[in-house]
Amino acid sequence: MMRYSCALAGALAIVLSAKPEAWAADSIPPAVSAAVADKNRPEADTQRDANRNPAETLAFAGIKAGDKVADLLPGGGYFTRLFSKVVGEKGVVYAVAPPPRPNAPAGAPSPAAAVTAIAADPNYGNVRVLTQRPGELRLPEPVDVVWTSLNYHDVHNAPNGTESFNKAAFDALKPGGTYIVIDHAAEPGSGTRDTPSLHRIDPAVVKTEVTAAGFVLDSESDVLSNPGDPHTARVHDPAIRGKTDQFLLKFRKPK
Repeated sequence: MMRYSCALAGALAIVLSAKPEAWAADSIPPAVSAAVADKNRPEADTQRDANRNPAETLAFAGIKAGDKVADLLPGGGYFTRLFSKVVGEKGVVYAVAPPPRPNAPAGAPSPAAAVTAIAADPNYGNVRVLTQRPGELRLPEPVDVVWTSLNYHDVHNAPNGTESFNKAAFDALKPGGTYIVIDHAAEPGSGTRDTPSLHRIDPAVVKTEVTAAGFVLDSESDVLSNPGDPHTARVHDPAIRGKTDQFLLKFRKPK
């Protein structure tokens, strides 16, 4: 793990406390505000809100009541719960988790364990869990939004990588549908150099690869950016964990 001098660590503590300017309260849809305020969310999730800015992020994504959302590689389900409340009873959230690794230790929890528990909770009855490999996405119906958060760099390190991943996302969407990609930013111009070591990726690479799959870059937001991140630390380093510079990209499938 990369180490910092005491002086640099102190400087990081100062610059990393800076936050992007918050959106005006009246720009956040009521359904999004209600989802973030959901009392059923676990404390572990709400404690992460200060860094993940869920209200602003969901508002930018444009997810709304009745939407069908594919949450790819949902991890612990932080966004899965939020999606569930925003899309409501007429919407569906497909939480797509990978199958267990062949070399996983005996007794290791399934990657789908967390979202399976969420789907079993009556408060999130519109969540459907699918166990599929990232590049082999097969949904029961076309969706309005495909979402992946802090995963794209890892997909890059897998066989067939992001080419099949992006194609699967494209094929899963309705015409005009939205593909949201959030990830830890690497140093500009670094390409994919830091995907295996620092778990970061240059956003320019993501834009190039996703548009090559047929998408159009719709917009991007700096709501998760942190200019104080030097982009040189592994994202799990305590000096930067939870405060990395992240990019938020919205792509659209042409109609």
